[in-house]
Amino acid sequence: MINKATWTAAALAALATAPAMAQGIDVKLGVLNDRSGVYSDIAGEGSVIATRMAVEDFGAKEKGLNVEIVSADHQNKPDVGSNIARQWYDVDGVDAIVDVPTSSVALAVAQITADANRVFLASGPGSTALTREQCQPTTIHWTYDTAALANGTGKAVTEAGGKKWFFLTADYAFGHSLQENTAKVVEANGGEVVGSVNVPFPATDFSSFLLQAQGSGADVIGLANAGGDTINAIKQAAEFGITQAGQKLAGLLIFINDIHALGAKTAAGLQMTTSFYWDDNDTNREFATRFEKERGSKPNMITSGVYGAVMHYLAAVEATGSTDGDKVVAWMKANPADDKLYGKVTVRGDGRAIHDMYLYEVKTGDESSGEWDLLKKVATIPGDQAFLPMLPECDFTKK
Repeated sequence: MINKATWTAAALAALATAPAMAQGIDVKLGVLNDRSGVYSDIAGEGSVIATRMAVEDFGAKEKGLNVEIVSADHQNKPDVGSNIARQWYDVDGVDAIVDVPTSSVALAVAQITADANRVFLASGPGSTALTREQCQPTTIHWTYDTAALANGTGKAVTEAGGKKWFFLTADYAFGHSLQENTAKVVEANGGEVVGSVNVPFPATDFSSFLLQAQGSGADVIGLANAGGDTINAIKQAAEFGITQAGQKLAGLLIFINDIHALGAKTAAGLQMTTSFYWDDNDTNREFATRFEKERGSKPNMITSGVYGAVMHYLAAVEATGSTDGDKVVAWMKANPADDKLYGKVTVRGDGRAIHDMYLYEVKTGDESSGEWDLLKKVATIPGDQAFLPMLPECDFTKK
């Protein structure tokens, strides 16, 4: 078990000046995610590809890092994910676990990682508990969280007139965190929550839940879910004619893959919050072209986040000459990342990576010029406004 009291400012200062060149260090990365279920399209093999691209672009071999990548399917089950994490750390010599969508699995992995003094590079999970109620000293939460989603989509939809909300909530840590954070933003902006229903995870039939939402008198039905669940809910809402009758759908976590699967006719006008869009600039487009050649689809914020987190981790290993969890994470927190895709990223003492988030709207068919030309930018949300403030007890740089 890591003693939080050993995290001192002096140690951070020393790590910041560690040797800049690693020599013959073996590094083993384990990509752990859903490879067969509702989140496999948004992460799955795509996160393995992004990890491999990061290793190659970092020039790991040329810099003396011998990197091996392994992967496994956690099946969205905390017990399965926990067993894999323990096997990887105790037997297989994995130094860092990457990705882990499904917050219930991620929270278990974060604890196991801290106990083993390894590093958890969280890109897929959304629960704010990872850097708050259940914060751990060796977790880096890179890509997004439910507070950032709420401060994007939730705020925008409420300010546009969607004052009464009803939530369809995936019944596990992520869904509850997303509903809680969005409800706070809705109420802070003059709205109210008129009801909610917990939906089993994963789910295929949303009919009874959508009927409850339809009869609630809500202006907005907030979908506090993700991946295949979001796609199914939106498709079934269209079948019931919910939006045609005047209610709005707010997909609180939607990925470019979801929009592509839904099609412009169904998804047009939906707003979404993300940390990455493939067509935003030349650098993103170049990355997306390479990624698509292997994956067959454009990268989303989870896979782009995997890329950035792994790049910063490798820089820390090179700089410290070590894969020791507390040393590597301390360096990552002490040194900002010049992320190729996200720009300047700083990692706070609680492990929360701070960067801008963006609000996009799905284009209509007439606005789109190609299969993946799907979004138009509505607003930029500065990092210091997107994410919640740090809890003093989770600032491990001062322990």
